[in-house]
Amino acid sequence: MKLHDLKPAPGSRKERTRVGRGIAAGKGKTAGRGTKGQKARAGGSIPAWFEGGQTPLQMRVPKLRGFKPRDRVEYQVVNVGRISAYAAAGRFGVELESGGSRDAGGDPVTVNVEVLRRAGLVSSERKPVKVLGSGDVTEKLFVATDAVTRSARQKIEAAGGFVQLLAPEKKAATDAELQTDAQPRTDAEPQTDAKLEIDPEGDTTTAPEGRAGATDAEPADL
Repeated sequence: MKLHDLKPAPGSRKERTRVGRGIAAGKGKTAGRGTKGQKARAGGSIPAWFEGGQTPLQMRVPKLRGFKPRDRVEYQVVNVGRISAYAAAGRFGVELESGGSRDAGGDPVTVNVEVLRRAGLVSSERKPVKVLGSGDVTEKLFVATDAVTRSARQKIEAAGGFVQLLAPEKKAATDAELQTDAQPRTDAEPQTDAKLEIDPEGDTTTAPEGRAGATDAEPADL
């Protein structure tokens, strides 16, 4: 292999075709554009989505109404009846007395997202949990959750338990910031209405607002 033997790869270089230079060149007269029409004119290209003037596809399909709120919360839901059944069966790590129910004076069974995750009632500890009111409650429960329906709260409290709602950290921080911004600032320098006066001799004095332009010097005798 020598330098004079080097050649471009086959097909990498293609000769430029000159059009409109007579029939002998092979691309004369119509220059490969066909006879007349929109596509034979300069700038006559047609978009790929053009359908010949009929109603285009994006106008024929039905419009999607409504919207999804940006601050919508996706809850993991669990029914209060299932929580009570798991508590009665000791699946939360708390063994109940014989007979399958806790006495009225005993401590309630604590139920939170960690307990529900270990029991397999929810799939993640990072997502908020909402307790629904389907089913019967036979155990005294202390439920710490992000949201609860009215019927679920009533059933838990009727069985001797109670519910504690967990405040979202992001919303609490935002409210705290709003309260901080709403308070008046006390570190700003107090404003004064006094104006500066320049004495003809070069001294600078301060005069009250009502006496702007007045000086302590007596008027000169004329």
